[in-house]
Amino acid sequence: MQITSFKQYEEDYKKSVENPEQFWGEVAQNFQWRKPWYKVLSWNFKDPEIKWFEGAKLNITENCLDRHLAANGDKPSIIWEPNNTEEESVTYTYKMLHERVCRFANVLKRNGAKKGDRICIYMPMVPELAIAVLACARIGAVHSVIFGGFSAKSIADRINDSQCKLVITADGAYRGNKQIPLKEVIDDALIGCPTVEKCIVLTHVRTPVSMLKGRDVWWEDEVKHVNDICEAEEMDAEDMLFILYTSGSTGKPKGVVHTCGGYMVYAGYTFTNVFNYKPGEVYFCTADIGWITGHSYIVYGPLSQGATSVLFEGIPTYPNPSRFWDIIEKHKVNTLYTAPTAIRSLMSFGEEPLIGKDLSSIRVLGSVGEPINEEAWHWFDEKIGHGKAPLVDTWWQTETGGIMISPIATVTPTKPGFATLPLPGIQPILVDEHGKEIEGNGISGNLCIKFPWPGMLRTTYGDHERCKQTYFSTYENLYFTGDGCLRDEDGYYRITGRVDDVLNVSGHRIGTAEVENAINMHAGVVESAVVGYPHDVKGQGIYAFVINPEMHGEAELTKKDILQTVTRVIGAIAKPDKILFVSGLPKTRSGKIMRRILRKIAEGDTGNLGDTSTLLDPAVVDEIIEAAKKQ
Repeated sequence: MQITSFKQYEEDYKKSVENPEQFWGEVAQNFQWRKPWYKVLSWNFKDPEIKWFEGAKLNITENCLDRHLAANGDKPSIIWEPNNTEEESVTYTYKMLHERVCRFANVLKRNGAKKGDRICIYMPMVPELAIAVLACARIGAVHSVIFGGFSAKSIADRINDSQCKLVITADGAYRGNKQIPLKEVIDDALIGCPTVEKCIVLTHVRTPVSMLKGRDVWWEDEVKHVNDICEAEEMDAEDMLFILYTSGSTGKPKGVVHTCGGYMVYAGYTFTNVFNYKPGEVYFCTADIGWITGHSYIVYGPLSQGATSVLFEGIPTYPNPSRFWDIIEKHKVNTLYTAPTAIRSLMSFGEEPLIGKDLSSIRVLGSVGEPINEEAWHWFDEKIGHGKAPLVDTWWQTETGGIMISPIATVTPTKPGFATLPLPGIQPILVDEHGKEIEGNGISGNLCIKFPWPGMLRTTYGDHERCKQTYFSTYENLYFTGDGCLRDEDGYYRITGRVDDVLNVSGHRIGTAEVENAINMHAGVVESAVVGYPHDVKGQGIYAFVINPEMHGEAELTKKDILQTVTRVIGAIAKPDKILFVSGLPKTRSGKIMRRILRKIAEGDTGNLGDTSTLLDPAVVDEIIEAAKKQ
């Protein structure tokens, strides 16, 4: 299953394109199935309908836990590194993790959860988060993990969309020197969530919380009432495994659905290959489990391969900007997989935090979340990898389930800023705006995928039509990624950014419509338009143009009010970096806001605005430019 040479990559890739069913059927033999499939794949992108490993039965937790017990039961599965340095790190062997997962699976059953129920998880980055995720999968319940930075309203929207029956949370979370009151946020969210029957609460920060009789129970109390024997529920390969919400170009978040069999095979296969994982190595992915990276490359991918995965609760700069390097030295980390935002943030502290740190254990570096700029690529390569560790710049999405275009560590020759080549089984093409394929190299276009792969989304929860419209209707018979892409003379791919109304801020996808809706909820705001602009640390910052006639000269206070509104409606991650008050927005005669023009103004590129004659009021553009210059 592991690719060890470029020649083998080329052979595997050719085979995967010429005979995908045979290729993926062979890869899938490396996993444990209760019953084999009768058909590897049936699909069409029109409806869309995709089925992998039809008829096969399995439970993903048997692949992530049970099958490792005999030979590797005492091997570390998860090493937890807490936020606070005065706390000890905790290591869970595969035996211990299996026992905890089975016990908590029984807690879920004791609290009324059964196969097919949706369970919302809103927790800090603690081992119990991974345990909760796996316990849901153990009993066949569908987990919906929500990132700890979202507001009560955002949580309520997600709970109601998927009609969750249970919520798993904690009293609070540590994030650097801050405490986040998770239970309090959940309490606010649950006021408007009639489907939730139980809320299981983990004690973590020991802050007082309100516990509602009949609904709220303590994790610590519940585990005392159950044993640690829990037979894994038999699942069909196409049964739902989890829902993960992602921002779209319209205001409502969409629940991306992944299923058991194909997702397991793809997460495991890509983990082993992209990072060239070797048994016994320590792997550290710095993402949050609330995002797809944490699902695929902290929990399911590494554990399915019997790897040792570091789970970190904190942030890279707390209590000082040496934190990552201390963790690497302490646990002798072999692979570091992190985001360009984190790299750029750490670069800004210079080389001092690196002095005296032993990073010699590092063998592979990885980047995820957004395209990595060349300056950050070189710094990461030279200062952290000392020019010896291959750097895999991975491109993929929540919807793809796993890495799609990436170098294979130690195999693919890398090039700064390029995701390089598609993994076996992935068939990318570039098209123009009419959907016509652009052939050859040295070209740019919109990135699409023309053939299914096992890890791809199957639908958007409760709204299949939305899945079809978002991903499969822009171009006929193609999955549209929403990204622009360059293919250079060597056939290497470089992602050039979103071509739809979605921003990529610090690796988090945020829909412009979602932010605009939140800004427009502020009492004084008439209308707003949001665009992205280049940001030194985040990659993309959020620039909001706001019509607000009732400011009464209190511009700064109003800006703070707007930021507070966005934080309450979505969460702090969606706060605009810049707010500019304007009297009007550039609109066509049909009322469409010309974001292209606002994007240019936000980037400071006002000498090249293109044709503005079609605007309803071209003069408004000059006014916005003047206001932007004064800011």
